[in-house]
Amino acid sequence: MKPSKKQLAPRLLASLLSIAVMAPMTPTYVLAQPASQSNAPLSQQQLSALVAPIALYPDPLVSQILMASTYPLEVSEAANWQKQNSRLTGPALDSALQSQNWDPSVKSLVSFPQALQMMGSDLNWTQKLGDAVLAQQSDVMTAIQAMRAKAKQAGNLSSTPQQTVSTSGQTIIIQPANPQVVYVPTYNPAVVYGPWPYPAYPPPPPYYPPGYVAGTALLSFGVGMA
Repeated sequence: MKPSKKQLAPRLLASLLSIAVMAPMTPTYVLAQPASQSNAPLSQQQLSALVAPIALYPDPLVSQILMASTYPLEVSEAANWQKQNSRLTGPALDSALQSQNWDPSVKSLVSFPQALQMMGSDLNWTQKLGDAVLAQQSDVMTAIQAMRAKAKQAGNLSSTPQQTVSTSGQTIIIQPANPQVVYVPTYNPAVVYGPWPYPAYPPPPPYYPPGYVAGTALLSFGVGMA
């Protein structure tokens, strides 16, 4: 018998925890939103393309995105809500979020507009990611690690003032340099990993936040979020 989504939740959380020790921002989740999973599992090449836009994000943020992607309709609502309430910050934002019934992972992304708007602007990608998270948890984590290894080999993933990159065995861990501040990196998935190895499965086009100015670095950072 195929396990229910509530039964999948602990397994998913365990998979997320395996890539690093999660930061305090990670709550406990129950996966309850239906997903439109197809019967055919995605290949490792397809999964690599799917996770390419987020594989180089810090681990605590990756965990939120993967969990939130299993709630694509809520992500869409939250992205629209965030645009309309972009001036809210701090306690005022926390208070306003109390009235929303979104999953905690979706609520957490409101504090990271770049990540939330990226997901909201391409709901097809978001839903595919969520379906893969629910159906192929370990494969998704393997794909993230594979893409990190490619970026590191290409010389585009290393410790910066914004984040630290370390290894534990064969696992590449990305953590905020300051545990209280998380920076969302901006990069072109088709370039940052070196020559794209899977021409049949290109990554999604890059998402550039409003006001983004391209620099010489392939991996850049905006304003950190507490």
